[in-house]
Amino acid sequence: MNARTTRTLAAALSLTAALAISGCSSSDSGSGSEAAKPAPTVSGAYMPEPVNDKMAGAFMVIKNDSKTADKLTGVTSPLSDDLQIHETKDQKMQQVPSMDVPAGGELKLERGGNHIMFMGLKNKPKVGDKITVELRFEKADPVKVELDVKERTYNAQNSNAH
Repeated sequence: MNARTTRTLAAALSLTAALAISGCSSSDSGSGSEAAKPAPTVSGAYMPEPVNDKMAGAFMVIKNDSKTADKLTGVTSPLSDDLQIHETKDQKMQQVPSMDVPAGGELKLERGGNHIMFMGLKNKPKVGDKITVELRFEKADPVKVELDVKERTYNAQNSNAH
């Protein structure tokens, strides 16, 4: 009886786990599965005009209105084959593999802080140009963004006052 009880319990647990897994991976178009996947939005995306064709920075705010946290894991662009995600800690830049985009929050990429770095530009953009980038996330679908090339001294924080 003890072995039979153990087998019955194991079968019940397996069935419960299978039902839980199939419920989580449901692909119906109900609001449950749609709400779980983040759909980040981007605002204020810009690139200061680069000084040369060696490197450039990109800044923006990535907003996540979903209840699921995500991570920015990569960036691609026709302007460069080497885009890096940089964090700034103690006034030092370092490349990181990803950055958190909190649920119901935002990731700010700004001057003097975290940012995207273009290394080895294929050409040197001028003020008024638009640079296309694609942001890649751990959970969300990729997001295409157009960066406005601004004057070298442009700072988004100061432009909000005008």
